[in-house]
Amino acid sequence: MSTYPKTPLGYARMACDTMIRRYDVNQLPPQQGYNRATFNYHQGVFLTGMNRVYDLCRDERYLDYIRRWVDAVQDENGRIREYTGWLTLTTLDFRQPGNVLCDLYEKTHDAHLLDLLKYLTESLADYPKNEYGGFWHFYTTPDQMWLDGLYMAGPLLVKYASYTGREDLRELAIRQIFLMHEHMRDPKSGLLRHGWDPGKHAAWADPETGLSPEVWGRACGWFVLAIADMLDYIPQDHPRRGEIIAIQQELIAAVLNYQSDEGRWYEVVDKWKEPGNWPENSCTCLFVYSIAKGVRQGYIARDAYKAARRAYDRVIETLLPAPEGEFSMGNVCVGTCIEEGTYDYYIHRDTVENDLHGMGAFLLMASEMAKLEEAAN
Repeated sequence: MSTYPKTPLGYARMACDTMIRRYDVNQLPPQQGYNRATFNYHQGVFLTGMNRVYDLCRDERYLDYIRRWVDAVQDENGRIREYTGWLTLTTLDFRQPGNVLCDLYEKTHDAHLLDLLKYLTESLADYPKNEYGGFWHFYTTPDQMWLDGLYMAGPLLVKYASYTGREDLRELAIRQIFLMHEHMRDPKSGLLRHGWDPGKHAAWADPETGLSPEVWGRACGWFVLAIADMLDYIPQDHPRRGEIIAIQQELIAAVLNYQSDEGRWYEVVDKWKEPGNWPENSCTCLFVYSIAKGVRQGYIARDAYKAARRAYDRVIETLLPAPEGEFSMGNVCVGTCIEEGTYDYYIHRDTVENDLHGMGAFLLMASEMAKLEEAAN
């Protein structure tokens, strides 16, 4: 069992090693009754994080694990099994693992990976949209845009566009940023609400704005993460790049306003002083990642690093007790829809140790903190 230095990269490697020891690729949660690897965003975000760690340390075990997962989600004909099932076809969430295919494609330029990506991305041109051109989050939630959706589809679309020249798909992804920012912004906090129903049919929809009631931490985290990663693939001379950066700067400033006294961000971000609310690690990791990346790339003020470092340190301080060389993180909210969308709904969500939402977010955060610290030295 390896012992790593207590640095961002060291903790990230410990987390990767722990998960590799615990789970064969076919055992990664959630199993969803299949007893095999599944093409879902829980596994996708975790493996996206593992790839970032691999890029820093070049430990071939991590790349091998990712490759074995990609092989495991394909059938005997080389097709992603979920492509023909209801999940991928009827929700944005199960597009996100395409980013794992992108990571491998950028390393190998394997034409088969690009062929897999072709269906996953180009079919989004015909995916259901509301009257504004915004993706429905699920087929079963007509017209509704959920903040999570930008990360589930946005980075994938702009990456694929950069490989193939499909500018229409890049513009489709960018449109989602502006729609969400325009229609989902909470005027009081400057943060974004979890959901928006233009038709105001959902039980949670405000009768005037169509907005859901609360600012859920991980949804906000997905949004700023998506922009941080999409900017890597949006050309420097794109006419709206400056506007996208301005949105990210505005949102990060709003996020910083609601950092709690203990250092992390809370499940309902703007109500961290309210009874029953609690510090949630996955959103904290996503915010730290987005702040650190923006600082490193020069569009977020250097002063923001202090807040990011304080949050990172607090996540590390509150890791759960574990045997030497093992990694254990709690306070990660399980997968969450909007349901009634109330404050009580969010604060009573369950938490799971080493939930893949949290593990992926942690690996992203730690890898970006490692890059930022390396750049400073």
